[in-house]
Amino acid sequence: MDLLEKIQQAGIIGAGGAGFPTHIKLNCKVEYFIVNGLECEPLLQSDKYMMRNKSDEIVQAVEEIGKAIGAKHLVIGLKEEYRDEIQALKNSIEKFNSKIKLHLSRAFYPAGDEQVLVYEVTGRTIPPAGIPLNVGAVVSNSGTILNIFEAMQDKAVTYKFVTVIGEVAKPSIVKVPIGTKVKEVLEKCGGVLTKDYAIIMGGPMMGKRMSKDQIEGRVITKTDGAIIVLPEDHYLAQRERMTIEHIKNQAKSACIQCHFCTDMCPRNLIGHPINPHKIMRSIALKEQNEEVLKQAMICCECGVCEMYACPMRLSPKRINVYVKGMLRESGVKWQNTTNTFTPNILRDYRKVPTGRLIARLQLDKYRKQRLQEGEGINPAEVKIPLRQGIGAGTIPVVNVGDTVEKGQLIGKVEEGKMGANVHASINGTISEISDSIAIKAI
Repeated sequence: MDLLEKIQQAGIIGAGGAGFPTHIKLNCKVEYFIVNGLECEPLLQSDKYMMRNKSDEIVQAVEEIGKAIGAKHLVIGLKEEYRDEIQALKNSIEKFNSKIKLHLSRAFYPAGDEQVLVYEVTGRTIPPAGIPLNVGAVVSNSGTILNIFEAMQDKAVTYKFVTVIGEVAKPSIVKVPIGTKVKEVLEKCGGVLTKDYAIIMGGPMMGKRMSKDQIEGRVITKTDGAIIVLPEDHYLAQRERMTIEHIKNQAKSACIQCHFCTDMCPRNLIGHPINPHKIMRSIALKEQNEEVLKQAMICCECGVCEMYACPMRLSPKRINVYVKGMLRESGVKWQNTTNTFTPNILRDYRKVPTGRLIARLQLDKYRKQRLQEGEGINPAEVKIPLRQGIGAGTIPVVNVGDTVEKGQLIGKVEEGKMGANVHASINGTISEISDSIAIKAI
């Protein structure tokens, strides 16, 4: 069985993004293979933990991937402030006589955005709505790389390292079986410190905001890397409650067309033809300028425009998401009219410093929380979704009452369809099959 087959059998998807099946992504030949260890979002530390404690495994996996896809350049991107992680990787690179190079970046947001990282490493701009393959590169998250190493040992994806931070008694990086309830993870971390709270699944900029009630049935999946707990009245939780009509009215009454949102847009800075201030103007004045509105389709939804750049605290990102949805419903697709993209000459001066962003987000009190490490969870029950990433869901290959072992295949992708297999994350008995497979521990 070759490496791609092992990856497919293990059910590996992108661990830090939308969850694209990795065996499909790596079925290519490229010049650059880039590992994203930049932990794009503020406060998150799971990638740091893996690079610091699993550097040998990461280096070995990158070497094998490089051979499989014929990459001339193997690069691990991480922040220059990650001193322990840099040293661990350097030691492993020397130990295995690897040709991997480290690309060290300033701490700015969104340094871990795939298109930004490719530009930083290669100097090449991926076309709008394109993928790294368009410029001879492939990017994988450090968690994905660790999963690939385990696939090389014939182990399936059964757990996630999750950063739990904020209003919890014991902020931690926890090893969590896939399908474990979020509430159980919080309990493992000593419980929540405030009665009324909100949750962000992922990072503060692009993560999914959820109320205390909404997390009742939420479980950890292959793409979850963090849980941030905030007071219910926190600035980030309050912003999420605004309706799109209220946001549109704000744009009409308060947008001053300063174009800071455009000046600081990470995609605009690498040469993409996106101008959030023009989209805001078109919405505010009801211009319905289709050529302008179509620019929303290449927004990466990083949130710099509304969470950092806008002096009026408006919501260009939410407007872009709204417009993007309308255009997709109408069947409109983005089409590039040129293959030449010129980065902004002021780009280096317009990068958003992570520390300043954290302060702007009112998250300073959590920045220096000391995270406990090495803890694992042994849940009494898990509920493993049959679909966890991009593509088709899986078909159960087990029945209620069956006894399964950790790592055993329980959901398989139909032949010819794109998706990723799912596996039991604990030893136990199948108790329920719906859109998830419930397993009760033995």
